Amino acid sequence: MALMPKRVKHRKQQRGRAKGMATRGNHVVLGEFGLQSLEPGWISAQQIEAGRVAAAHFLRGEGRVYIRMFPDKPVSAQPAETRMGKGKGEPEYWAAVVKPGKVLYEIGGVPEEIAKQVLNRMAHKMPVRCRFLLRRHKV
Repeated sequence: MALMPKRVKHRKQQRGRAKGMATRGNHVVLGEFGLQSLEPGWISAQQIEAGRVAAAHFLRGEGRVYIRMFPDKPVSAQPAETRMGKGKGEPEYWAAVVKPGKVLYEIGGVPEEIAKQVLNRMAHKMPVRCRFLLRRHKV
């Protein structure tokens, strides 16, 4: 089932601008390997779920997949062939706003070769370019 907030303060939101790099959520924290965004964009709840399903199917119960983004932005749309005016459309889907540098997914408990294959499959589901990331151990 796709992710979405339980309740929100405002039902509709303005589009906003995704400028700059991610200053938070840009390091691998929970797992050993991560998938990092290289472009700004919106990732819908369905795309997040598609990545999770692809990973779960490939791993077959081994390891652990962490989702590091949450779709908390309502994206509204007017119905097709509707005349101008008549206000803002109804919320169509939920999206996560992603900046360059944001870690989208993390994987732990599997070897690096398998993690690379899994994260590559997940990257194919994403609407933004991504790269493989290793955890930086503090010394």
